[in-house]
Amino acid sequence: MRHKLKLMARRTVFYISDGTGITAVGLGRSLLSQFKQVEFERITLPYVDTLEKADRTVAQIEARAQLDAQPPLLIYTLAAKSIRQRLQGCSGYHVDLFGALIPGLAEQLQQPPANSPGESRANENEEMYRLRGDAVNFTLDNDDGGRHRDYDHADIILTGVSRTGKTPTSLYLALQFGIRTANYPLTTDDLDETQLPKALRNYRHKLYGLTIDADLLAAIRQQRRPDSPYASIRQCHREVDDAQAMLQLNRVPILDVSNLSIEEVATRIIADTGLKRRFK
Repeated sequence: MRHKLKLMARRTVFYISDGTGITAVGLGRSLLSQFKQVEFERITLPYVDTLEKADRTVAQIEARAQLDAQPPLLIYTLAAKSIRQRLQGCSGYHVDLFGALIPGLAEQLQQPPANSPGESRANENEEMYRLRGDAVNFTLDNDDGGRHRDYDHADIILTGVSRTGKTPTSLYLALQFGIRTANYPLTTDDLDETQLPKALRNYRHKLYGLTIDADLLAAIRQQRRPDSPYASIRQCHREVDDAQAMLQLNRVPILDVSNLSIEEVATRIIADTGLKRRFK
């Protein structure tokens, strides 16, 4: 019986912000993740904090709208009402996160909003920068098992086979939460044993394992080292199975990251371990 292949819908989404765009992207991705049959081309436009930049943004959106079969989606966090108004006349479906939420909050708090861009950045203090910098430097110094002597000072040590997202997750935990994160890749030599590698044995209470579907792992490794033993299906299945067996035997918590974004992985680690954000 023949089945018609259903083509996935495609839409362009613009994330627009007067700051870094992290909030717009984070909220936007959460909203759009509910629509599995749509493929999104994402364009992030940060620091749209003047009317001149708003005009350039409108021109870019209109140019894209002329090319696409469907109007673009616009998801924005813009504090200044004048900039929001400048965007509201352009083509596309608008998701104005600040415009939708601020009036209700102003009424509830009985305070007028500042309506000025960059307030969140202005409120970031020197202590936050210091804690974030300390965590990022620690994480970079202790990436990929290169150093072990600082593990006493780690808040958490991520482990798993190569290409399970340990490094990006470590950096996200450092940047967003100020958590000093080390990561240790389990090699084929490590997996010949059932006990933890020597470098990790004194830190079982700090360990957190990441695993992944073996077929997906092979596809990821194939992009990095095409047609190599490292990327073979057989090798990937062996490593994933052996790593899971080792971690389970040593009572190390494990998270399957196959269908999770880096943000979701980090958030689940925080929830599972009880680690606390170092800055507000």
